[in-house]
Amino acid sequence: MMADMPNKTRKPVIGFAAYSGTGKTTLLKEIIPLLRGKGIRVGVIKHAHHSFDIDTPGKDSYELRMAGASQMLIASRQREALLVEKEAGCEADLGRLLEKLDQNSLDMILVEGFKDEAFAKIELYRGGVGKPPLYPQDADIIAIATDGELPVATHLPVLNINAADQIVDFLCSRFCPAKTNPGP
Repeated sequence: MMADMPNKTRKPVIGFAAYSGTGKTTLLKEIIPLLRGKGIRVGVIKHAHHSFDIDTPGKDSYELRMAGASQMLIASRQREALLVEKEAGCEADLGRLLEKLDQNSLDMILVEGFKDEAFAKIELYRGGVGKPPLYPQDADIIAIATDGELPVATHLPVLNINAADQIVDFLCSRFCPAKTNPGP
């Protein structure tokens, strides 16, 4: 049974789950502009399995964070970024991250990774990666996007991983049927 994320989001949350090297980011880079072209405002949460830094050494915000600020909010007319230092070993919590998004300015939230969390996901499967499919062990998978034959039988929709427009049509029909007019 697909778990719901009560009190975490008022917008559809759809994950793209796969093993590393399957092409999650590449596919999302194709999907997002197509959704925008349909007037759908998209938010994205990406899980990283490693340390990362989006701040630049030598910049004031970086220096203040390195001085010990546990949270650093950087803001300009064009964008905002909140950097939060976490304790080592504390895994990212999808529900908490969803609460940080300004959902009033979004129509849909796409999630890259978090494949072990319980929420609606499209599995990306490439036989050439050499890993088993996540489906049917993951009951939250709602469709499978692949570039070949699946090694398991499924009743789920099977999409072409190389046809971003097909995946966008699936997302729109399932999660935003009223949002079909091109927007700004």
